[in-house]
Amino acid sequence: KKAQLKTQPTKQSVTAFLNGVEHETRRKDAKVVAKLMREATGKRAKMWGTSIVGYGDWTYTYASGRSGDWFEVGFSPRKANLALYLLHCGADFSDHLARLGKHKRGKGCLLINKLADVDLDVLREMIELAVTKFNDALKIDPKKHDALWCLGNALTSQGFLFAEAEKAGEYFDEAKRCFE
Repeated sequence: KKAQLKTQPTKQSVTAFLNGVEHETRRKDAKVVAKLMREATGKRAKMWGTSIVGYGDWTYTYASGRSGDWFEVGFSPRKANLALYLLHCGADFSDHLARLGKHKRGKGCLLINKLADVDLDVLREMIELAVTKFNDALKIDPKKHDALWCLGNALTSQGFLFAEAEKAGEYFDEAKRCFE
């Protein structure tokens, strides 16, 4: 049985979404990140929900037989910052984060105010490492712990996007199943 996450792929145009980002710097930065992620994954962008641009699809399966869909890496140009969903992959980014520049970390996401604050070469390395680590986990077996660990961290990140405890709890519950 497929898990019914609230954040699902949509038919919404990624180009229209990015062109509609109000803040000019955030819009330009989002287009740069979109290019970096497209180059790293070799995949076309897809909208996930109303505000996340994701690259790559994979179907995960729990030991119970339940399954769902998620993306490899993605980002969201939010009003306060640019959220990059790549820290969920299990890669050790400690060296990269030390060299990156001004940023904050969420649970599984990297928060950047503007790309001018960071070293784009380091960011590119991080995106490429996230994609490599994610794909390595899938090669092992998408049912194995590495892939589920990646997904659990991604779901935890999603949960923190919601101020309403009930909505956030749905993501946290899904993440908990990944960690079991």
